[in-house]
Amino acid sequence: MYDTLLQDTIAVLPIVIVGVTSLIMVVVDSFWNDSKAIPVLAGVGLVGALLWECFHFDQTGQAFFGQLIHGGFASYINIVILLTAFFSFVLTAPYLERIRHHFGEVYSLLMLATAGMMTMANANSLLTVFVGLETMSISLYVLTGLVREDIGSIEAAMKYFLLGAFATGFFVYGVALIYGATHTLSFGLMAEGLHQYRLLLLFWAGVGLILVGFLFKVSAAPFHMWAPDAYQGAPTTISGFMATGSKAAAFAALILLLWRALAFETLPWSEVLALVAALTMIVGNFLALVQRNAKRLLAYSSIAHAGYVLVGLAAGNPDGYSGALYYLLAYSLMTLGAFGVLAYLEWDGKVGREQTLDSLKGIGMRYPLLGVAMAFFMFSLLGFPPLAGFFAKYRVFLAAIRADMVWLAILGVLTSIVSAGYYLKILWLMWMVPPEEALEKQEVQLPLGVRTALVVLALGLLVIGIWAPRVFDVTDGFFQISQAAFLM
Repeated sequence: MYDTLLQDTIAVLPIVIVGVTSLIMVVVDSFWNDSKAIPVLAGVGLVGALLWECFHFDQTGQAFFGQLIHGGFASYINIVILLTAFFSFVLTAPYLERIRHHFGEVYSLLMLATAGMMTMANANSLLTVFVGLETMSISLYVLTGLVREDIGSIEAAMKYFLLGAFATGFFVYGVALIYGATHTLSFGLMAEGLHQYRLLLLFWAGVGLILVGFLFKVSAAPFHMWAPDAYQGAPTTISGFMATGSKAAAFAALILLLWRALAFETLPWSEVLALVAALTMIVGNFLALVQRNAKRLLAYSSIAHAGYVLVGLAAGNPDGYSGALYYLLAYSLMTLGAFGVLAYLEWDGKVGREQTLDSLKGIGMRYPLLGVAMAFFMFSLLGFPPLAGFFAKYRVFLAAIRADMVWLAILGVLTSIVSAGYYLKILWLMWMVPPEEALEKQEVQLPLGVRTALVVLALGLLVIGIWAPRVFDVTDGFFQISQAAFLM
């Protein structure tokens, strides 16, 4: 028994490393009040977990009585989450010092949220999904309201908490109904349970409620209302972490549910996801067009990209799931980078939630690094080749066409064209419009770590865009015919 426990712990060691590091950080912060030590400790933990995943990518299997998977799919999504967390820490540490909220517990909460994301993304059971979901969500609720003296931040945290708790209620009720219909919470055993007890109505009612919970977490319309307020009110770099890591984890868990638990049935869950994807793309892109606040614009952009990922899931085929995984990697890099640029364009006395598009005027000429980096992020979000955003959209739209959802692919292309109206507007303001007189006297201080992170994120979009076929070869391998091959 103890040997099995040790083997299972080693199999999911990256989650353990991140979780234990968060606890060590609390103790270190209590006895050694060093503002530099805590972020460094977090970085060491994240790099250690990332290296472990890279060297154990092909060692696939299950752990803790089938509650978690490791290797292959799990390693890939963990790498995405860990990269997001690492760059978030690099961008967050000097930002929090600047806004005078450099508290050790903030980094511990970020690490706990990361551990929750990895647990949810590696789940092989609805029970494990719930544990990871709540670990992530509670940490993010607190981080959203970090700037307690700002009424907007408190309001955003309260909205996020109340709506999140409401969505969790849907999710838990759905889990109860599925357990009643199948007598199991394991993804791999649901088909057998449903065939044995034949409680189809109860089962699909549970699936519907669970989908509501997932769609809330990925901010898909019509469950997106919390996202603009939460992203606007939270500290800007933390908004980037929320918009990327939590989406990657929630989508990964949803892919596991759809592929392993629901692939055996023919009821129209795919059509439901297609309608949600269409609505999300329309709402996200058209509402982003009318935004005047920079962070709210990126929030609606994030909603639109959730719709694009849902296109791949709605296709319900290996191409769609593989494309969605690639999309999550590209989306995480470009969205985190965009929020990172905004974070360091917040002028003194101007908190992030008040940052207007006008504050971006002339930035490209005055600060070429920020301007060029933002150009990479905006063009990739738009879907401009050879950046990763283009190949991500191409793959999910192609999957929709192969699934006879041509209308959904056409709608995706049309809404992508609409998105040019606000992505190119940002670049036009940064490069073509002179700054206002009040902004000309402001200076942006970019630490070396921040400059390096933005350059790496921008170049990363180019690299994974050029190497897109190789990444597709990896993600395609996760979705072979047999369930065993899925864990590769």
